[in-house]
Amino acid sequence: MTKADLVEKVTATIARTAGPMISKKDCARVVDAFLDAVKDALSEQYNIEIRGFGTFKIRNRKTRMARNPRTGEPVEVAARPVPVFKPSKELRAVVARNDRPPLASPIDTLPAQ
Repeated sequence: MTKADLVEKVTATIARTAGPMISKKDCARVVDAFLDAVKDALSEQYNIEIRGFGTFKIRNRKTRMARNPRTGEPVEVAARPVPVFKPSKELRAVVARNDRPPLASPIDTLPAQ
C-alpha cells in the first residue's frame, strides 16, 4: 500500500462515516502532517505510543564489525540510532485473525519457461 492508497482509503472511510466533508487533497495534508509529526518526534528521540496500534521508539545500535563483501576486508560500523516499531496486542490479534491467503510473490506470477 502506498501513501496515495492510504489517502484514498482514509478519504473513503471518512466519506462513508461522516459524509463527503473532506477532499482527497485535505486528507493528503492530514496524512502528511501526521507522518511529519512522527518523523519530528523520532528525530528528537521521543517515543510515540498509539494505543491499539503500537509504539515507535528509537533504539541505539552498538558499534560492530562487518565485512566488505567485495574485498572481504573487516570494516567497523559505527553506533547509530535506528527507529523501531512494536505492534500492540490488538494489532497483532487483528493480523493473526486475518484468514486471507497470503499474497502471491512476484516469482509465483512469472510465466513458466
